[in-house]
Amino acid sequence: MDEEKKNNERKKWEKTIDTRAGRKLKAKRQKPHNAWHGFSLFGLIGWSVAIPTLLGAAIGMWLDEESPQTRSWTLTFLLAGLTLGCFNAWYWLGIKREKINEMKDDE
Repeated sequence: MDEEKKNNERKKWEKTIDTRAGRKLKAKRQKPHNAWHGFSLFGLIGWSVAIPTLLGAAIGMWLDEESPQTRSWTLTFLLAGLTLGCFNAWYWLGIKREKINEMKDDE
């Protein structure tokens, strides 16, 4: 019984060592991320929201000049662009999250 217990503990210890060694090797293979990488991700998310919002506002302003109505096309298309931009940012964050989860699963 004691021999079996020792073998189980030894297997657990070996598995822990293998896992840690694998993580270290994987970390050495990957490029290190610096602060600029994080800023670029913020920039990607920011621009993915800002561009559709500004395009929506520009289209709305053009429609307000071309066909004036009681409703504001500028506000309508501004909100539509903002909504589209938020979905776009959500999509990009989902892709990044999948990559992070894949990296964790590889460990």
